[in-house]
Amino acid sequence: MSMQKPQYDVCIIGGSIAGNYLAYLLSSSNLNILIIEEHTEIGLPFQCAGIISKKLTQLINVPREIILNRVKIAKLVGPSGRSIELSGEEEPYIVDRIALDKSFYEKSKAKSNVTYNLGEKFKNFRYIKKNTNTLVEIETSEGSYITKILVGCDGPLSPVGKQVGVRNKNIFGTQIRIKGNWDENTAFMYFDPRWKESFGWIVPEGNKTYRIGMGAGREISENFKTYLGILNVEIKKKISQQGGLIPIGKMNKCAFDNILLVGDSARQVKATTGGGVVMLLSAAKLAARCIMRCFELNDFSKKVIKKNYEKPCKRSIGKQLTINYLIRLVLQNLDKTDFDDLFSIIEDTKIGEIISLHGDMDFPLSLVLRLARNSSFLKFILRFLKKNPTLVVQLVKSLIF
Repeated sequence: MSMQKPQYDVCIIGGSIAGNYLAYLLSSSNLNILIIEEHTEIGLPFQCAGIISKKLTQLINVPREIILNRVKIAKLVGPSGRSIELSGEEEPYIVDRIALDKSFYEKSKAKSNVTYNLGEKFKNFRYIKKNTNTLVEIETSEGSYITKILVGCDGPLSPVGKQVGVRNKNIFGTQIRIKGNWDENTAFMYFDPRWKESFGWIVPEGNKTYRIGMGAGREISENFKTYLGILNVEIKKKISQQGGLIPIGKMNKCAFDNILLVGDSARQVKATTGGGVVMLLSAAKLAARCIMRCFELNDFSKKVIKKNYEKPCKRSIGKQLTINYLIRLVLQNLDKTDFDDLFSIIEDTKIGEIISLHGDMDFPLSLVLRLARNSSFLKFILRFLKKNPTLVVQLVKSLIF
């Protein structure tokens, strides 16, 4: 006689910030929730620069001890070495990402209807029929479970996503923590054609500790060595080093029969910076509402999940993620001269003031529309696009498809 497999209402794959926050949102319901996390400790491996806009405190209650620093200035350095400084009301937070992940883990696991299985790896799933209902059977390294809803919060290489046909285009990211003497009020961004898919960063953690990293589509190790050479930083003096993958592009499909994708798995990540905390927290709120609606209707079909989760995501963060991606396409095609010309326009016109007043790390659409009304900026963009006709095709395709 075979043993009955444990059954849950919701099974979340991945116990990082996306999965933990979703579990926390659902923990006040009467649903039985299982979170499967392949690592034995929440928050590790640490894979984030940890700079997040002030919208963070509008979305969640952030413990003061998690905020390590705030920055007032963004210094952009072009390939020729020319730089500009931008400031405004944004003043993003530098956070302890491990502690942020753990905070929602601690809150969630304290609830009697939430179960965490750490050190357990998701393998695959299959649909099964029980009476007239469709359920999901999950196989892991430790056993099998039955659930009504499966949520993939399992990162850029999402095994859940792969099984439903969703694959992300990823770039590589690497970062060290090191002691230094840069301005602790300034975040630095270094642009270079050699790592055109992203940029190099210096993020001041506070207490003279800095996170120095970069994202690149290829040769990440060699490019990082080059970048550290530019900064005159000796890697042997690092406190620690982290690395991971960053999904780049527009938001992916995230609604399927009995299945939702949230966070990196759905490419809910800004292509401009590789950051995704504000986006995934926003998506998790929509996912929680959708899940509750599914149980109200007793309907876990793709149609219901798409209506209550994917479409609201597209209308809110999806549009902004598309704009972030378009900005990234433009930035990665700028050469040294283009950067110098752009910096000159920003310094010599009111564009810097517009950026300072209306700049938004997460939702850039409003800023882009304002910049499009500035004649100097518009002329620069038109000249740039004229000499990059293949980019125009890319931009149009990205808007249409």
